[in-house]
Amino acid sequence: MKKIVILIFLVLFVSCKTGSISASKESKHETKYIVNNLIKTATDNIGSPYKATGTTKAGFDCSGLVFSTFETENIKLPRSSYEQSKIGKIIPFDDAKKGDLIFFKTNKSKQINHVGLITEVNREEIKFVHSSTSKGVIISSTKEAYYKNSFVQVNRILE
Repeated sequence: MKKIVILIFLVLFVSCKTGSISASKESKHETKYIVNNLIKTATDNIGSPYKATGTTKAGFDCSGLVFSTFETENIKLPRSSYEQSKIGKIIPFDDAKKGDLIFFKTNKSKQINHVGLITEVNREEIKFVHSSTSKGVIISSTKEAYYKNSFVQVNRILE
């Protein structure tokens, strides 16, 4: 009887351990898939004009691009960049990954007023897609002085 109980315990213990490992791998795979979809959706809008309060290909503001991009994956975010900066977990610049959000205080603003979606991370540079008031939806870099000087934080929405 003791052998049967021990055997059942071992089977249950091993299956629980195995289940959690595969669930973790599936979760990471699913997150990677979602991140790639988000980046594709956002970059498909490159060339769209800037439009204050815009959330469509006819025109986006920065937070409208992020808001509508995440909405395609049924992820609800606040509408403004300032409110979006309060969602998720703040990550050190050096730990940023594709799919994270990057925030700025531009034009000497006292609060966050600009957001982008990170598309690429290199050793000392982050590239991000965003809607610029002058150029519409483009990819920019933190190596550009304007963004280097106005950088505030990176937030991870998807773990």
